[in-house]
Amino acid sequence: MKALDRRGFLAVCSRAGVGSALLPGVLYALAAQAQGEQKPAALAKITPELVDAAAALAGVTLTAEQKKLMLEGLEDQRGSYAAIRELKLANSVAPAFVFDPLPTGAVVETGRRAPRWSEAGAEAMPAIVEDLAFRTVRELAELVRTRKVTSVALTRMYLERLKRYDAKLHFVISLTEERALAQARAADEEIAAGLYRGPLHGIPWGAKDLLAVKGYPTTWGAGGFEKQSFDEDATVVERLDAAGAVLVAKFTLGALAMGDKWFGGRTRNPWNPEQGSSGSSAGSASAVAAGCVGFAIGSETLGSISSPSTRCGDTGLRPTFGFVPRTGAMALSWTMDKLGPICRCVEDCAMVLTAIHGPDGRDLAAREAAFNWDAEMDWKRLRIGYLKSEFEPVKAFKPDEAAQGESPEDKKKRETRNAEGAAGHARRAYDQRYDLAAIEKLRGMGVELIPVELPKLPYGAMVPLLTAEAAAAFDELTMTGRDALLTEQGADDWPNAFRVARFYPAVEYIQANRARTVAIRELSKLFEQVDVIVTPTSGEQLVATNLTGHPALILPNGLRGDDAPRPPKIDDGNNDDIGGPGTPVSLTFLGGHYKDAELCAFGRAYQEGTGFHLVHPRV
Repeated sequence: MKALDRRGFLAVCSRAGVGSALLPGVLYALAAQAQGEQKPAALAKITPELVDAAAALAGVTLTAEQKKLMLEGLEDQRGSYAAIRELKLANSVAPAFVFDPLPTGAVVETGRRAPRWSEAGAEAMPAIVEDLAFRTVRELAELVRTRKVTSVALTRMYLERLKRYDAKLHFVISLTEERALAQARAADEEIAAGLYRGPLHGIPWGAKDLLAVKGYPTTWGAGGFEKQSFDEDATVVERLDAAGAVLVAKFTLGALAMGDKWFGGRTRNPWNPEQGSSGSSAGSASAVAAGCVGFAIGSETLGSISSPSTRCGDTGLRPTFGFVPRTGAMALSWTMDKLGPICRCVEDCAMVLTAIHGPDGRDLAAREAAFNWDAEMDWKRLRIGYLKSEFEPVKAFKPDEAAQGESPEDKKKRETRNAEGAAGHARRAYDQRYDLAAIEKLRGMGVELIPVELPKLPYGAMVPLLTAEAAAAFDELTMTGRDALLTEQGADDWPNAFRVARFYPAVEYIQANRARTVAIRELSKLFEQVDVIVTPTSGEQLVATNLTGHPALILPNGLRGDDAPRPPKIDDGNNDDIGGPGTPVSLTFLGGHYKDAELCAFGRAYQEGTGFHLVHPRV
């Protein structure tokens, strides 16, 4: 018997007059489920009952005659799906379309200028090299450039710290020690000979382990992939090599870029090791915060730079979609994945983005656009907006009331739900004081804040685009049953999400992308009114701007006081505001497409005015 075929099913549905509405993948998924553990040759026969079930999920009604026509066509077409699967498509093979976040008529600056860094101070070398652990890249670079410290000394120091603190924080998957020391020795020789490549030359860094590095495993943080390797370096790795940076480690990520739990355990928050570091750029954020690397590369599809930067008190830059090529990086969502730096300060992020941005001829979504950093840019000429409604008082919490005839079990669930809701409300209300303090600080800097609001659109309804693409990227994992090797198997984890995504209609995927076009157009209009938008890091903007491809800069915004609500006993990984006393909070600045340099210039001014980035955890 031939294998089931989604595209053939779509074609037959079209002939039956229902192609515009019926979920093309549902019938395949139902038939595959019906076959259980049987081999593909014994796939369950497509019956009118299966068609009825698929139609119910798709929300359409079919006549008996339509079903009869569909059954005949489906039997003829079901072989094509197996033919596609026989190609054994690698995760690196992108679909035959390219997402562009720019609205119609947008103009992108392409002329590149030499970066203008801030003035370097006369950095003094401390007596102990480890006292440099928490210095910024800008500070380390000056010490390396003037040969007050060698790259080898820095590299050995960070490698030692990585080994020491990994037992507590679990942020390393692979140390690249041999490679790193060779790079460091080469950097010292070049600098001594007068060949200085720039501010990243000789600076140790770490890569999220979804970036391929030749000669080392690239595990994607997932069980079953522990020994996976690729015979090439990711473009970002190549570019940082070219800049003279020294790769010291490959850092943890939640399995297949979800959360902070990976096949070796859970990566921890240096400010409170009882909690996770959030994810999925878990190890990158934790190691930077713990002073175990000069900077790191993370990735974000829907919060994976923002969330761990918030938990760990780092400065994270999620660049405009298309600024940084993703060649050699694990694909989760071809239309939403973005690579970016996690650092200790904004200018460090600018230094890294300068080195890694621009097309590589392989990632077709990577655009020719300029990132022209100017540390002396007059940020006061920028128009600054803020999401006014996000800074209004948190609404009072209303507990669920008992229903008539409530059972003891339902009562217990309701009381638990109310207790969690009240605790969450208390945390949000407490943290908002930091958001409001940021608004006052900005006004004190002479910023005239312009109130704006996100366009009213169903952003959450567009998120299934991500899971549909992710399910395609890991189709073989689901169909072979290897998803059972992944550590997390709950309702919200990838194995179940991939299965659910198989029931997402192709037509609805296209409709959601059309809605996304509207979101891009409407949200981009905000950046005709303002240049930068100030917002809390969490909330609807996080979903909206990941869908529209706008850049975001996440900054540490202070530490919670001793009066902060106590954290829950169990960190379920769902919220970034549970840290409790002595843990960091964050603030986010948003920018227009490919206006990342202006965004960073303003963010640097705020950061210099507050100094929150200078505080680090006592690891």
